[in-house]
Amino acid sequence: MQAFGSGAMTNSIDEIRDADCIFITGSNTAEAHPVISYEVVRAVKGGANLIIVDPRRTPLVDHATLYLQPHPGTDIYVFLAMMHIIIREGWLDEDLIQSETEGFEAYSEIVKDYPPERAALISGVPEDQIQLAARLYALGERAYGDSHYQDARGHSTILYAMGITQRSNGTDSVMTMANMSMLCGQVGKPSTGVNPLRGQANVQGACDVGCLVNVFPGYQRVTDEKARKKLVKTWKVESLPAEVGLTIVEATHAALEGKVRAMYIMGENPMMSDPNTNHVEQAFRNLDFLVVQDIFPSETAFLAHVLLPAASSLEKDGTFTNSERRVQLLQGVIAPPGEALPDWAITSAIARQVAIKMGKDSASKQWEFSGTAEIFDELAASTPIYGGMSFDRLEPQGLQWPCPDQEHPGTPILHVGKFARGKGKFNPVEARDPAEKTDEEYPLNLSTGRVLYHYHSGTMTRRSAPLHWREPHSYAEINPEDAAVVDLKDGDDVDIHSRRGVVHTKTRISNDVPPGTIFLAFHWRESPANRLTQDFALDPVAKIPEYKFSAVRLEKPSAKRNN
Repeated sequence: MQAFGSGAMTNSIDEIRDADCIFITGSNTAEAHPVISYEVVRAVKGGANLIIVDPRRTPLVDHATLYLQPHPGTDIYVFLAMMHIIIREGWLDEDLIQSETEGFEAYSEIVKDYPPERAALISGVPEDQIQLAARLYALGERAYGDSHYQDARGHSTILYAMGITQRSNGTDSVMTMANMSMLCGQVGKPSTGVNPLRGQANVQGACDVGCLVNVFPGYQRVTDEKARKKLVKTWKVESLPAEVGLTIVEATHAALEGKVRAMYIMGENPMMSDPNTNHVEQAFRNLDFLVVQDIFPSETAFLAHVLLPAASSLEKDGTFTNSERRVQLLQGVIAPPGEALPDWAITSAIARQVAIKMGKDSASKQWEFSGTAEIFDELAASTPIYGGMSFDRLEPQGLQWPCPDQEHPGTPILHVGKFARGKGKFNPVEARDPAEKTDEEYPLNLSTGRVLYHYHSGTMTRRSAPLHWREPHSYAEINPEDAAVVDLKDGDDVDIHSRRGVVHTKTRISNDVPPGTIFLAFHWRESPANRLTQDFALDPVAKIPEYKFSAVRLEKPSAKRNN
């Protein structure tokens, strides 16, 4: 958003197959986004170069041309060194920089301080690998075969996910990706751009319609007086809040302090997915009132005063917006069980009753909807990027925003000819290390993530017998060197201790993680990874907690526990 004027995928998923070079960082694409990984493999088989930067060896590395394995938390040095090389070697796109961007001079002064020699020393990635990655990406070089495009410079695309965002410097890491794409002119064209892979279905849609603390629908900032006045008129209300609200971690801290007294949680399981879950539990137990609305009773629901049964995605209609900004029509195929209702019906009914209790009978009528088509029409009227959409236009393939009017065909590629913010902005970024350091007591780093066979907090997938059969138990991936220090064998019981708590699980001895690093998926309620993660070091802009770096130690369970 700060660099381009938009925070979504700049390009479309099917363009990946025609890329000349694909740069992936912070994403276990094969397991977290398997459909997109198919497009990556298809591109590689067609001759594209694939560069992966990740401390943990993920399955897609088997297809990579170049695998850079930095020490955890040091990848930012590699990225800055790549750009240092690109500028030094003259591989930058001077025409785009001069005509379409701003801030290059201040940014390039910072990059001078990050030569490849420094990056290699800190990250452990050899200089020649950094040099090769810089050239392949900047020039869009192919491994073999002809490019699908006739440009002098090949087309390179960046894919990233939460491996670089769930960190105390996540915003800096994303701005670095934006800087690199502008530096090389790899944006605003097919099979290029900077493409965040969303963590769940419809995360993009939830953000689009205002489920963020700093924006109204369509990313209209709550601090923008002009946007507020327009929405006040559209929604026929007296006023709208002008202050940025609390993020989820900030709200949990406020509940612990008694500053937030009630919470309404919909389709989320913070007792599994939020950092430092011991604190999360204390915070929720400190609330006067907790409402949970979900399709299954989750670990969070066990703490609720009221549980509202919601319909699942196959039991309702509406829209989903996927990672490539494509708004797609969703149609239910079975009826909701029991008293379950679609989410909009539940929240509308509550809103009507609240309005009546407050003596606002006229306001209660504004929450009377005939169905989701009417709600979507209101969304389109209040959201410029959805302005030309309606249910009728979403059949059969959906539309990609921005789609400002009824004649607009949608936008597969953003920033063609001009950035959404006018000129693209280079943001100077300095390297910063993870907030929590290892020491003699906690000598190892814990990183959390996902496995192919389960999804998020396991609320749905662990109820699926075939998926449970395939991956029934929690495990921690541990390098053989670290396992030998504690005399652990594959399949042994192990306790993982952090400064927040302890988790009991099984070992999986593997060279996929480097020495000094442990990987633990967060799907398992009996081994909740986020009991170990920390919530004190938030990204200063996005307020994302640092899930990827927590200092831990391994211990064999005591005989008493084993008995």
